[in-house]
Amino acid sequence: MRRTKAEKRPIVSWPESAPLIPVSELLSHEAGGLKLRLLTGSQGLQNQITGPRIQKPGLALAGYTEYIHPGRVQILGVSEIAFLQGLGAVQRKRAIASLLRGEMSCIIVTASQRPPDELFRGCRDREMPLFGCPLTSSQCIEKVMTFLNHKLAPIKSVHGDLLDIFGLGVMIIGDSGIGKSECALDLVVRGHRLVADDIVEIRRDQSGQLIGFSPELIQYHMELRGIGLINIRDMFGISAITPMKTVDMVVSLESWVEGKAYDRLGLDERTHRIFDVDLPLIRMPVAPGRNLTILIEVAARNQLLKKQGYHPAKRFNRTLQRRLAGRG
Repeated sequence: MRRTKAEKRPIVSWPESAPLIPVSELLSHEAGGLKLRLLTGSQGLQNQITGPRIQKPGLALAGYTEYIHPGRVQILGVSEIAFLQGLGAVQRKRAIASLLRGEMSCIIVTASQRPPDELFRGCRDREMPLFGCPLTSSQCIEKVMTFLNHKLAPIKSVHGDLLDIFGLGVMIIGDSGIGKSECALDLVVRGHRLVADDIVEIRRDQSGQLIGFSPELIQYHMELRGIGLINIRDMFGISAITPMKTVDMVVSLESWVEGKAYDRLGLDERTHRIFDVDLPLIRMPVAPGRNLTILIEVAARNQLLKKQGYHPAKRFNRTLQRRLAGRG
C-alpha cells in the first residue's frame, strides 16, 4: 500500500550545513557517463543523497536492514539479482520488502539486468527511484563515487584572484581596491594563466585538496577600474586561462604602513586556513615602486623550492648560526 504524504518520512535527517544533492542529479548531463535509465519511482527523485559512498545491500536482502545506511545509493549487481531470482516467490517478496524498509536514496541495477517484478512494484509503490545501468557493478560504483565526490564536496567563496603561476595555484587576496585584478592582469601578460577574478569558488575534495574555480557567470572575465569588464580568453587566447587549479599558496596584498616591522628573512611560516587546510601565506606590502608581479613570481618560485625540501632562509640561518658559534 502506498503511504500518504502524512505517513511518509524524510529519507534521512541530516544537518543543514552538510552537503546534500537530490537523486535527480544522477540523471544530469554531468553524470551522463553512468547512462542511467529511470525504470520507476520518479516521485522520489528529490530524495537526498548524503554521501559519496555507495552500498551493495547483500545483508539487507537476508533481513539485516540495520546495515542499510540512510541516504546512500544502493547497487544491485549480478550476484544480488541472481540471489533474488533463486528464491521462491514468497521469499523473494519478503527479501525485497525487507530491503525497501531501509531509508536509502535510490537503487541502481547494473549490467542491464531486468529487476524482479517484486522489486519494480515495491519501488513504484514506495516511490523509490529505481534505475537501470548498462555498466558492470565495478564500473558503475567507480563512476557514481567519482560523481558524488565532486558534487558533495563543500564549497566556499573567497574574494580574490586565483592564477596558475609556474604550475602553482596562487591565490591573491587583499582589501578591495588594493590592486588584485591589476596584478593578476600583469601576471597573465607575463604568460601565467587566470583561473578566477574577484570571486574564487573553492571546493575541498575527498582527498583534502582545495580546488579553485570561477563562478560560471563570470568565468574568464576580469573587472578593471576605468576600463570595465574584459574577457581574458578572447583577448589573450586559450593559453591564458584554465578552468580550475589546486590552491597551493596565498599572497595577501596589504597597504604599506610606515614603521611597521615586516618579515625580511622569510623565517616566519605564516599560514592561511581554508576549511581545515593550512596554506602557506605571504604578506606582501604594497607601496609605490614595488613591482608586485615580479615579487609574486619570486614568491611562487621560492615556494616550489620549499616543496622540494630547499628552504633558502632556513639554510642561510643555519650557516649564520654555525659561523657565529665558530667565532664564540
